[in-house]
Amino acid sequence: MKVLFIGDVFGKPGRQAVSELLPLLINKYGPFEAIIANGENAAGGKGITKPIVKEFWELGISVITTGNHVWAQREIFGFIDNELGLLRPANYPPDTPGQGWVIINTRSEMKLCVINIAGQIFLDNFSNPFRCLDEILKEVSDQTEHIILDFHAEATSEKVAMGWYADGRVSAVIGTHTHIQTADDRILHQGTAYITDVGMTGPYDSVIGTNKKEVLYRFTTMLPVRYKVAQEEVALCGVALDLDDQSGNAKSIERIQVPL
Repeated sequence: MKVLFIGDVFGKPGRQAVSELLPLLINKYGPFEAIIANGENAAGGKGITKPIVKEFWELGISVITTGNHVWAQREIFGFIDNELGLLRPANYPPDTPGQGWVIINTRSEMKLCVINIAGQIFLDNFSNPFRCLDEILKEVSDQTEHIILDFHAEATSEKVAMGWYADGRVSAVIGTHTHIQTADDRILHQGTAYITDVGMTGPYDSVIGTNKKEVLYRFTTMLPVRYKVAQEEVALCGVALDLDDQSGNAKSIERIQVPL
């Protein structure tokens, strides 16, 4: 089972990169059974809107994951419950709108579970991500061997710990949120593909997606400033996964970084 995971799509430049580069990636690495994209920064750098969700579906995205910025565009409360492929972190309180995991039928009718969990360190007050994973796996492990976790977290140590905790229980642990692709992609001892951060799909002449000028002003003056989405040096970051059709174990994980 070949799966493409696209790193945090940042604003209009990131969406343009997905639109223009996805066909090239499918031609080079595919065809993919499923395509997953983290979309929590897709609307002006924070959150996601209904038209953008529709745009992603039309591009062939199978599942959209998010993170701590999921609620930044208030309109999401009006549609997230109706978009079963749009996820928010599963470790929000139980009565939170939306869902934190989904099982989909892939292109050739295999079952794939995608789980979205947020870390605790330096982020909002999410519940324990490790225990959250345990509870979800109790429900999904008897339905499919193919399970991909988007672990949206800030701290490298927490991400690495999650990789070892989930090793042998999920097909892949893909770190998101920090927007800088790490060079530690590998297959762990029990067959789980892992990367600390998959990177950002968006403008790299920036500070993790935003204009350098405003960010440097904030750092040097300590005064508030309105951030703007940068526009230059756009690239798509992601990973191509190849999972065993029977066991769900990862056969390979390959970092992708393609300029627009």
